Amino acid sequence: MKLMPCPWNGPRNISEFICRGEVTAVPDADCSDGEWSEYVFMENNIAGEVCEWWIHTPSSFWFIVRRDTRSEEILETYTVDEFFLRTDQKAGS
Repeated sequence: MKLMPCPWNGPRNISEFICRGEVTAVPDADCSDGEWSEYVFMENNIAGEVCEWWIHTPSSFWFIVRRDTRSEEILETYTVDEFFLRTDQKAGS
């Protein structure tokens, strides 16, 4: 059984979580249709470290996971506030 270290609920079975994609910058409100569709539909899909949005489905708790896509190793988990304070970004970036 693989465990996910949830920052709110502690270590839980990975089956309780859903990955919702990479953390990416939200385009400006006046962006083009092409920029918006790229934001909504495209992912970098890199081989290496990536930061992703995850949700613990029983509690509806959203958080950020830094993991290595080559090994599926979970490197670190953050609350949303903690992530954006550490990376000096604004929410949605």
